[in-house]
Amino acid sequence: MSSPTIVIYSTPTCPYCRLEKDFLKEHKFAFTEVNVAEDTQAAQEMIMKSGQSGVPVTLVGGKVVVGFDKPALKRLLNIP
Repeated sequence: MSSPTIVIYSTPTCPYCRLEKDFLKEHKFAFTEVNVAEDTQAAQEMIMKSGQSGVPVTLVGGKVVVGFDKPALKRLLNIP
């Protein structure tokens, strides 16, 4: 089974973004990081998809996870 596509909308100064990226690396999941502090178009896209302006916002196979929600990420990624 292949891993879902993971996209993290984040900023360089966000501690929860860093925790989430470390969590994904620890479990060997590849992800694409989008810096919404530098890319205003991506920030608007993030708000349209999630209804949120805070980070992190993560797309896991198209499903939206707001904040570093470890239980939701574990469920979506089948991590025990």
